Amino acid sequence: MPRKKRTRYVCNHCGWESSQWLGVCGSCSRWNTLDEVPVPEADGQKVHKSRLRPDGREALKPMSLDEIPVSEADRITTGMGELDRVLGGGMMPGSFVLLGGDPGIGKSTLALQWVSLLAGEKALYVSGEESLAQIRQRAQRLGVHPAHLHLYTETEIMQIVETARKEKPGLLIIDSIQTVYHSALQSMPGTTAQIRECAALLMQLAKQENITVIAIGHVTKEGDLAGPRILEHMVDTVLQFEGDKQSHHRILRTLKNRFGPAQEVGIFEMDNGGLREVANPSEIFLSEFDPSVSGNAVVCSLEGTRPLLIEIQALVTPTSYGMPQRTASGFDHRRLSLLLAVLEKRCGWQFGQHDVFLNVAGGLKLSETACDLGVASALVSSLSGNAAGEPLVMIGEVGLGAEIRRVVQLERRLDEAEAMGFRHAIVPSGYRGDGRKLKVSAVARVKDALRISGLDGQGPVANN
Repeated sequence: MPRKKRTRYVCNHCGWESSQWLGVCGSCSRWNTLDEVPVPEADGQKVHKSRLRPDGREALKPMSLDEIPVSEADRITTGMGELDRVLGGGMMPGSFVLLGGDPGIGKSTLALQWVSLLAGEKALYVSGEESLAQIRQRAQRLGVHPAHLHLYTETEIMQIVETARKEKPGLLIIDSIQTVYHSALQSMPGTTAQIRECAALLMQLAKQENITVIAIGHVTKEGDLAGPRILEHMVDTVLQFEGDKQSHHRILRTLKNRFGPAQEVGIFEMDNGGLREVANPSEIFLSEFDPSVSGNAVVCSLEGTRPLLIEIQALVTPTSYGMPQRTASGFDHRRLSLLLAVLEKRCGWQFGQHDVFLNVAGGLKLSETACDLGVASALVSSLSGNAAGEPLVMIGEVGLGAEIRRVVQLERRLDEAEAMGFRHAIVPSGYRGDGRKLKVSAVARVKDALRISGLDGQGPVANN
């Protein structure tokens, strides 16, 4: 009598496993994410599939801290300042980098330009989605002809590993991690089990052979990297490619970096020749800022180690529906609701019968609370119809009592505002700096900031 095939159910988001199907994941609480995965029959050899043979080398033995040799290998700089910035100063040999982004955002374009910048490193580009002719056409369109680049079309992970060990490249690009599979597993490519096993093999390859591996990954409709969450924990660096495909600007953000600071951003511009780095992002984000228009404000957000001046646009108009709309692009919707509640309860500005639309210019996504004061000022400016009338930057976190709380690295933010030609800045109380060309107004309450800027309808006044 044939044995019944065993199955298990694995969450395609976090990798949680269950012996029976459930409507909701027991770990991440997401609905309808459990996929049925067959359990392979035991063959008597309980060897983990993700174990690479050391090719005759002796197995590693436990060592004391003093016996471990210190690697003095320098970072490999690409020559593109924005790319080196997000990598923490350059590419680290033997690292595993995961590059994610929306379809068509430019991940493959960035990878191909990345290879062309490393003229002294042999590179192997493994494509599971495009043919060799398609990659060559993209290279011709970008105007890059790297002689050190070798193309290879394969999706079986062990074939990729064997080819990489034979060719010994300094850089290995996998496009994409969702297309490769392990033949020993019975599940389809892109499933949780396949991604986990293939990523483990690539990690061992990077560390054993000192090969820098760049794996391109897909994203879900929510914008998260597709596959199990353990994938982000396994790799050394996670890069997220952001931006509106209808816009020319692209933002490369470091979500995780074991060799440098996280949340660092690099700003690029997409044109017919590929990606071009933007040396002065604040100038790009403020290129169309008009201080005479109501509903506009400028904030200074600290993205990684870089302060950026960004324009906030707000539109508040009487609603035509029973339920007012609350729409935010590039800003947390829940944070917007909190600021509206503070302005209504503590400051007396009524938004209950108005639709509110908020937009962050340039396609950037703001998460820092230091932008709260600028967002609140833009909302009041649009509701009252009053504009500041002068280049003014707003810096500060808004508390539930309408108090303005202090932010970190205020001096660096003011330096950026002064370099961009701003003449006035409103900051939290307690600032004691002097000797600046920039006028700095330190206030304790949101009402004081609105009064000094003139957005409350009473006209701008001098700071006492």
